[in-house]
Amino acid sequence: MSASPPRRQTRAVNVGGVPIGGNSPLTVQSMTTARDAAGILAQIRACAERGGNFIRVALPALRDAPMFAAVVKESPLPVIADIHFDWRLALAALQAGAAKIRINPGNIDDWDGLRQVLSEAAARQVPIRIGVNSGSIKAADDARLSEALVAEALHYATRFEEYGFHDIVLSLKSSSVPETVAVNRAVAARCDYPLHLGVTEAGLPEDALLKSAVALGALLGDGIGDTLRVSFTGEPAEEIDAGWKILRAAGLCRDRPELISCPTCGRTRQPDLAALARELRGELAKIRRPLTVALMGCEVNGPGEAARADIGLAAAVNGFWLFVKGKKIRLLPRPTAIAELLAAMEQING
Repeated sequence: MSASPPRRQTRAVNVGGVPIGGNSPLTVQSMTTARDAAGILAQIRACAERGGNFIRVALPALRDAPMFAAVVKESPLPVIADIHFDWRLALAALQAGAAKIRINPGNIDDWDGLRQVLSEAAARQVPIRIGVNSGSIKAADDARLSEALVAEALHYATRFEEYGFHDIVLSLKSSSVPETVAVNRAVAARCDYPLHLGVTEAGLPEDALLKSAVALGALLGDGIGDTLRVSFTGEPAEEIDAGWKILRAAGLCRDRPELISCPTCGRTRQPDLAALARELRGELAKIRRPLTVALMGCEVNGPGEAARADIGLAAAVNGFWLFVKGKKIRLLPRPTAIAELLAAMEQING
């Protein structure tokens, strides 16, 4: 396995007992879409089951504060309050026990009120994420939008620091993949705040996953990013799945088996290797061990090119060779090949 990219060094903040930044592992979060406490909590529990670290919940009006407080009390995940337009909502969220606040100071034009929020957050040791995106910039043409995004985020962070508040996370988002990459690289070079990564307004899951993988993959490959959300038009729990898939693909999360399989060619010894790969992937999803498992179509790729895999199958004319760390062990009949591979996995050390 190749080494993970060196992480950018940042200050650390604590969100309900879970760290962001510093030397802590990357985290994955989502945001609820339901409007009632029961629906919100159901979505939060689904996200927790998928391995989410945090959940963001909107507090759109002061009349919703009691419901928000009830959600915070029952949530299995630390709750991040999503606040816009009114600083009093942030204050209410803090008093309800929010573990973190997300605000865009650009749409809260009341610095006296924001100072009260900062004072309360500091007293409670609750971090604040300053979130800016391409839609919130008022006075920049397209040619200068990236520069303006970075300048605005750092401007607000500087003002927070001047008011004595230091537990800051930044997020700079765009619906454009190149712009998302550019602004996060630029801000990462100019500060030590932890960065929340994401592509905003990314669309339906299939489109959003592709856009997010390209943008976040580029940034994670640079060692940039401390927490992320893969946002799309769909169920919050699916965003959690997508986030972990991206981290696994980037080599930054090894919590379950990784399946590698060859693209197949004219040398493939067994028909419909793709169907077998889908079956094997389904079985591996139930396992929580960091192994590399290979499924190869011939002896050239397996165990040859897949010799570094922990274990694998290589198609032969009359079945599949089981191999472990590049060494052929025995020939298996096709009908039992996956079952015998899974049994053999229990005997090896990852």
